[in-house]
Amino acid sequence: MRPARIALIQQMPIFGAIGGEAIEFLLEPAPVVDVPAGAYFFRENDAANCMYVLEAGQVTVSKSWQGHELLLRRLQQGDCFGEMALLDLFPRSATVRADSDCSAIELSSANLYRLFEHDAVQFALIQMNIAREMSRRLRVTDDLLFRARMGEVLEAHEPLFPS
Repeated sequence: MRPARIALIQQMPIFGAIGGEAIEFLLEPAPVVDVPAGAYFFRENDAANCMYVLEAGQVTVSKSWQGHELLLRRLQQGDCFGEMALLDLFPRSATVRADSDCSAIELSSANLYRLFEHDAVQFALIQMNIAREMSRRLRVTDDLLFRARMGEVLEAHEPLFPS
């Protein structure tokens, strides 16, 4: 396995404190998917069974509202998305569209379960890291919701592209 791939993964909060051997074991069966600019990794409400680690390219994360796709965030090399699928098994909560040609590692629940059988401690660290990242995002969302309910005018989001 390429050392650059392992180093990229280890820099991500979800894989913080995970050893190189565990990363290599986790990634061994994981496919790399290429998504051309303008295509979708997935759309809001699609069935969810994996997360992605962006190795190259940029994506837009958006949500549908009244016939428009509204920007949530933009991600680039070294970011991940779709990790909620590994914990809650619900449909996708947002849409992820490639802004440029992208290459991403696809990590499924099966990949994580395989790591659990091999090294439960490293598996538990990844699960805790995913929960921490989701908690961080929830805190930001709670703050925005509170501010909006208190009457603060928040930044307006323009439509990115029609649904």
